[in-house]
Amino acid sequence: MPYECFYTGKKTTFGKQRTYRGQRISKGGFGLKTTGITRRTFKPNIQNVNAVVENPDGSTQVKRIKASAKAIRMGLVVKPLKRKYGYTREQNQKG
Repeated sequence: MPYECFYTGKKTTFGKQRTYRGQRISKGGFGLKTTGITRRTFKPNIQNVNAVVENPDGSTQVKRIKASAKAIRMGLVVKPLKRKYGYTREQNQKG
């Protein structure tokens, strides 16, 4: 399973970290000089959660998926009940 949110599609992105030397012109210096550029990664806050996922045929299934913290806060993730005896008779017949 890739490091990607099931709902929002957030995944690892790449960028650069720049290191500067010198004093800014606005502060009275001769300007900032770049002394190093290194590649870095930006990773979203992805959690492994149990969620109720809808299948293509319309039925629902409890699956372990990766979801970003933003998707969980937005309410996109529907979590299953913790105990089976909490389900009603109709819910048991569906699942």
